[in-house]
Amino acid sequence: MRVRVLRQQFPGSAPYWETFEYDGPADNSVAGVLDYINYHDDIVDVDGRRTTRIGWECSCLQGICGACAMVINGKPVLACETFVRDIRGNEIEIRPLRKFPVIHDLVVDRSSIHENLKQADVCIGEYRPSDDADHAHQYAAAKCLKCGLCLEVCPNYVNGHTFFGAAFANDCYLVATRNRAEGGRIRALYAEHFGKICSKSLSCMEVCPMKIPTLASMAKLNRMKR
Repeated sequence: MRVRVLRQQFPGSAPYWETFEYDGPADNSVAGVLDYINYHDDIVDVDGRRTTRIGWECSCLQGICGACAMVINGKPVLACETFVRDIRGNEIEIRPLRKFPVIHDLVVDRSSIHENLKQADVCIGEYRPSDDADHAHQYAAAKCLKCGLCLEVCPNYVNGHTFFGAAFANDCYLVATRNRAEGGRIRALYAEHFGKICSKSLSCMEVCPMKIPTLASMAKLNRMKR
């Protein structure tokens, strides 16, 4: 199987494609494929040219950290949860997330996700939940990995300066329901940076590795306004 990777040496440099050969097991994940290619000291492409190790991020390799988010065969996914046996055809195409600045190869700068939360001061502060708190949905919304897959497919997210995306909406829901005193301020931030801009394509829910019901978070926040 051929593995085609969009590489970039450093921020601002020109991206380029390199193709590698993979003849390992079919039950390997794409994360395992990248490890397989990077394993030897002398790495060569399909034409026998020597090259460098592919840069990519990982931590848990169990689908719970979100570090290995990338675009595989056109779909934003976690590399550790995408398996060779499920790939159609005889080529794997891998590229970095396109909505974030590239640092090196498949490594991107997703700090804007956290910076937006800091800018809006979306934090619980004192824990003062409402009497009718929906604990089941709070638990679901809190699973967000901040991986950026939702922003990759979002038609409204461009650079994060105005529209902050699904991760922001879920965090707003969590804070508004866990600190009643902050509810009004948080709902106003939600309306400014999400509610008034979101076109409700719901592509974020389709790619979310944790299957977070973001639409429910939005509906619950909207009901809290009244």
